[in-house]
Amino acid sequence: MPSLAFVLDHSDPSDSSDGSVRPANDQTPTVVDDSIVDEKDALDAYSRAVVRVVERVGPAVVSIARASRRGPPGSGSGVVFAPDGYVLTNAHVVEAAVELELRFTDGTTSGASVVGFDHATDLAVVRTAGGVPSHADFGSSSRLRVGQLVVAIGTPLGFSSTVSAGVVSALGRTMRARDGRPMEGIIQSDVALNPGNSGGPLVDSTGRVVGINTAIILGAQGISFSVPVDTAKWVLGELMTSGRVRRGWLGIAGQNRPFGRELARRLGLRQASGVEVSGFDERGPAMRAGMRLGDIVVGLDDATIASVDDIHRALQKWPILAPVRVRSVRDGKLVDFEVMPAEAPG
Repeated sequence: MPSLAFVLDHSDPSDSSDGSVRPANDQTPTVVDDSIVDEKDALDAYSRAVVRVVERVGPAVVSIARASRRGPPGSGSGVVFAPDGYVLTNAHVVEAAVELELRFTDGTTSGASVVGFDHATDLAVVRTAGGVPSHADFGSSSRLRVGQLVVAIGTPLGFSSTVSAGVVSALGRTMRARDGRPMEGIIQSDVALNPGNSGGPLVDSTGRVVGINTAIILGAQGISFSVPVDTAKWVLGELMTSGRVRRGWLGIAGQNRPFGRELARRLGLRQASGVEVSGFDERGPAMRAGMRLGDIVVGLDDATIASVDDIHRALQKWPILAPVRVRSVRDGKLVDFEVMPAEAPG
């Protein structure tokens, strides 16, 4: 049993710090430091803000138990965003599931089915088989500020309805998705996240969802990442409409290729690198448009292309079967192609 140490005050209340003696019943008013009062008031306000958030959003947060064909059962978190039982979570939480069970904070459970998921943003939508006690409202991640209070609610390591709070540490981070695409606009916070928090909401002080918790850095403390809710709004719209996110696809394999500032100046380019075409998918539209191996892509319409990630960004929301002008460097000259991006194969 751990030992306890107590600090006892043996001072005589009649002793004063200046050596004089005062009566024990001295009625001199006690002076209270205003800074201490302010600190207490600030702590109370902080606590009240977190409590309000939990009371408002907590009933809409679910624990997701997953039975999988591959590996042992897993779990994650999710947040109900519609009164008819739609739940937003992470793709990696539900992608391999053969059976899902949702557990709500009131102890009720419900089966669920996957509506769709998107590896490029690690987001998924599932729908409950029964009713839901509550649903959360979305805010706007574009209005977040560094230093702003945020709260995470989820089921880390199987501990349901766990709350952690912190601040936004940085905005606009980029992470790599499992399919290699860049995940843009990621929110970094110091909110404590652990395995099982995945898919749960990141909430602002007004009780509105501003992000979906997705990743941590193993071994690090105070570094957590969330997909911005503005991205999630677009993705869930696509998933609920067609069960997938449709993205433009050129059908090329490429690698980053510098070509020197002298050539860039001669061709009037703002960058000194592009994407060299190293291969084609025979089903893709780029080969049919006349592009060749060794072409260095430097532009898609008005977008400057200096890396493979730039192509992913430009095609992220490009309308399917809407023509795009591809500008490439070939034999030291600029050549343009009109390509009709197809839907990226699943």
